[in-house]
Amino acid sequence: MRKVCAKMVPKNLTTEQKASRRDVCLDLLDRLEREPEFFSRVITGDESWILEYDPETKRQSREWHTANSPRPQKAIMSKSKIRSMFICFFFDSQGIVHKEFVPPGQTVNQTFYREVLERLGKKVARV
Repeated sequence: MRKVCAKMVPKNLTTEQKASRRDVCLDLLDRLEREPEFFSRVITGDESWILEYDPETKRQSREWHTANSPRPQKAIMSKSKIRSMFICFFFDSQGIVHKEFVPPGQTVNQTFYREVLERLGKKVARV
């Protein structure tokens, strides 16, 4: 006998949810067989928090010195507490299609996200 830890998963799916995901994947594979260029038209998106100041690491601050020269000193700096939400990752197979920052104090809710998607739609329609 030995003690083992449980494997952490994002969430447990029901049998119906697993079947639904499998069906969607099979539909996508079928569509890809019929239309090989299908995924080149897909635009996907993601968001990320961006720190306004990212300190240089110890390794990044290395310098060449002779054996007798004193080592350079570097004060320890903490990461910025100021961060911005960056909605950038609207991209397709060719690269970034649309990017924008969330204004300070703006809550990212369905209304704001819908406005972002409308601006994305206008940009895609122009191309």
